[in-house]
Amino acid sequence: MKILLTNDDGYDAPNIKALYKKLSEEHEVWMIAPEGNCSGMSAAISFLKEIEVRKVDEKIYAVDGTPADCSYLGLLSIVDFQFDMVVAGINHGANIGNDVIYSGTVGAAVGGRKLKYPPVAISVASYVTENTDFIVNKSLELVNAIAKLPSDFVGKVININFPDLSEEDCKGIKITGLAQRDIPSKPIEVDSNSNNKKYRYNLSGAPMKAEYITDAEALGDGFISISVLDYGLDKIKDRESLKKYINE
Repeated sequence: MKILLTNDDGYDAPNIKALYKKLSEEHEVWMIAPEGNCSGMSAAISFLKEIEVRKVDEKIYAVDGTPADCSYLGLLSIVDFQFDMVVAGINHGANIGNDVIYSGTVGAAVGGRKLKYPPVAISVASYVTENTDFIVNKSLELVNAIAKLPSDFVGKVININFPDLSEEDCKGIKITGLAQRDIPSKPIEVDSNSNNKKYRYNLSGAPMKAEYITDAEALGDGFISISVLDYGLDKIKDRESLKKYINE
């Protein structure tokens, strides 16, 4: 299988390098990833600027752009063949709940929705990963399993979140829904004068309880969370409902 591997932490991040090595044991893998950290970029594209692509090694390219740029250029320009799957990660930090909207990891995966196999976004709930070997080994196993999914999953994104636990301590896998988050904490004011102020984002809102098993809940309990993200944004039912309130 030909895999386009990307991320939002940059091509030199430890987790993507470890995953590149592991996936390459069984697949043809090209790493096409940002020059530096692009966390929180979602699916933003560099529409109004030229994008420089630097060849780092035989199958490794660093892109002076966003994670979504990496997918776009990798799928349509850098190589002269068709990839079978996009894999994004392994992200340093979880991508769960409403946060997937802002995730550069998920945003990069979205670009691979029309390929032969569903794209995969992989994250770990730590910023310095301690159990890398187990996580990359399990990631390879899950990527191989996802490649066997029926055609119903084409157009969707598979979002995987690992706890940073050893194989012995990890409790298994849960198929989950996205957690909904409460109102985020107030932005942090870091500098100000009479006319100008500077702010930093504060913590996301706490995950809320749901009637289903959420990704946040599973991760907190020591399970690997796997969710299906559906980007079919146009809903027929909602269109028909809207006609009751707005005259055409």
